[in-house]
Amino acid sequence: MKDQASDVFLQRARVITMARRAAFILVIIALFYSLAAIVYSTHVIYKVKLNYAVILEQFGGTRQAVTDVGWHYRLPFFTRLEKEVPLMNQNMYLGGSSAPIKIISKENVALWTSALMTFKINDLTVWGIENLSPEILLQGDFDGISKDILQGEEVNNLISKRETIKEAIFEALKNRPINKNGRTMEEKYGIEVVSFVLNETRFGDKLVEATEEKKRRQLIAEADNYAADQEADRIKKLYKAYLEGIQSLHIALGGDQNQQVNPALFEFLSQQKWATAYEKNQSDQTTFVLHGSGQTPSLTLPSFVKKQMAKKAE
Repeated sequence: MKDQASDVFLQRARVITMARRAAFILVIIALFYSLAAIVYSTHVIYKVKLNYAVILEQFGGTRQAVTDVGWHYRLPFFTRLEKEVPLMNQNMYLGGSSAPIKIISKENVALWTSALMTFKINDLTVWGIENLSPEILLQGDFDGISKDILQGEEVNNLISKRETIKEAIFEALKNRPINKNGRTMEEKYGIEVVSFVLNETRFGDKLVEATEEKKRRQLIAEADNYAADQEADRIKKLYKAYLEGIQSLHIALGGDQNQQVNPALFEFLSQQKWATAYEKNQSDQTTFVLHGSGQTPSLTLPSFVKKQMAKKAE
């Protein structure tokens, strides 16, 4: 009985010892994890990744760019990690969004356009230390230069000469000073403009409808003008033929430049000739113009064929 009691006591002692050791190990792990969490949250030890850099603010207010890849240490409470900056190629959209924005062309016509600039940071000191909120500042300068060129072009060029305009904007973004005798955008921000793409330039839906309506009206107006020109040309030809007919009539009556024919006879025949030229339906009626001094009567007589048929009927 005594041996059994001693065995039970020893087993209980072993279990209690193991429990204490496990609890101690768990406490050590918890302390270690808490310490690591505190260190990580305060960024006392921080990591600089490939193609990234960190801007570190010192206790005295100075700012330092850290570009070496790997783990780094800083003094807690006396330094602060301001921000992490990617050094790889980055995109910036015209107007700050991939959606098209409205611009006004040189002829005061509204267009929708979207564009994309790709850049990378070469000088972190210029980008992150000399400029406060460089992303916002760069967006403003990028939009200003691009819109200056886009809105200075005519509509036809914006639609059909996009390649030329795209290259002009790219050249301006890289080499044109933002202001006269000032720095270029690359010099101001310590970046390199890699590419510029003009995604689209198009009319709005309402403007397309208005343009089509305008084109339709222009076609109608051109057709009316063409018809008017044809009518005027026809009248000119008719009038020319009439003058030639009057001249030949004058000569046939024995007149010339020095001798005039009977005015009443000549006027009667000329009016008769003019009436015949404008006769609409010669098969049903014959138009005569009778002219006398002081009188201008007109009389439409039945057709000669109808007269003959009436006589035969009688």
